[in-house]
Parts: sequence; structure tokens; C-alpha cells
Amino acid sequence: MTQSLEDYLEMVGFLSDDGEVRVTDIAARLGVSKPSVLNALTVLEKQGLLEHERYRTVHLTEKGAHQAAKIRERHNFLTGFLRDTLGVSAETAEEDACKMEHILSEETLKKMKVLAMKFPAPAKKA
Repeated sequence: MTQSLEDYLEMVGFLSDDGEVRVTDIAARLGVSKPSVLNALTVLEKQGLLEHERYRTVHLTEKGAHQAAKIRERHNFLTGFLRDTLGVSAETAEEDACKMEHILSEETLKKMKVLAMKFPAPAKKA
């Protein structure tokens, strides 16, 4: 799956947490055109990751929900690792995590998780 398709799937998962997902919502959040969203949804639907009827809402399949959750987990871990373990600013950590989540191997991700456990984030001051 391409980085772009992962971004669409992740966004559908994110938006579905708040309720119904519409093409307009996806386009607005990703800063892309509605036709671009429709093209991506067609590909994701063919892969069995979501269901979408034209002019209706978008729904993740069980397979799609699982894949979207994996992408989100990678994103959340990487954001936290960069921010809390390495001390990168929150904004930069978020931006870099978006890029890294698509290209890191499982091996590298596992090693980063081990490192994060060895060097946990300092406790927040009250």
C-alpha cells in the first residue's frame, strides 16, 4: 500500500471515531480534492478495506479498521518517541511521525520500542 493510501485509510479511521465519514471531510482534512479522495476510496474498496457508495458515508471493513488501527498505533508511537524520548518539539514530532510511519521497517520500529522502554519519558511536573 502506498503512503498516500495509508494516509487516506488512517484519516477514515480517525474521522470515524467522531461519527460518520464523508468524502468532503476527508478532502478538507487532507487538503486534497474530492476527486482525489474518490479515486483513493475506489482503490481501498477494491482491497476490501472500506465500503463507500457514491454520495453516502464511508465505512471501514473489519480488515480496514484493523489496518487503520495499526497505522495509527505506529503514528502515535513515533510521535511519542520523537517528542518524549528524543525531546523533539510536539509540532516537529507530529510532522516527522507522519513521514516516518510509512517507511520504517517492523525491525526498526521494534528496536525503537525497546529503546523507548530503556529510556522512558520523564514524569510530567504537576
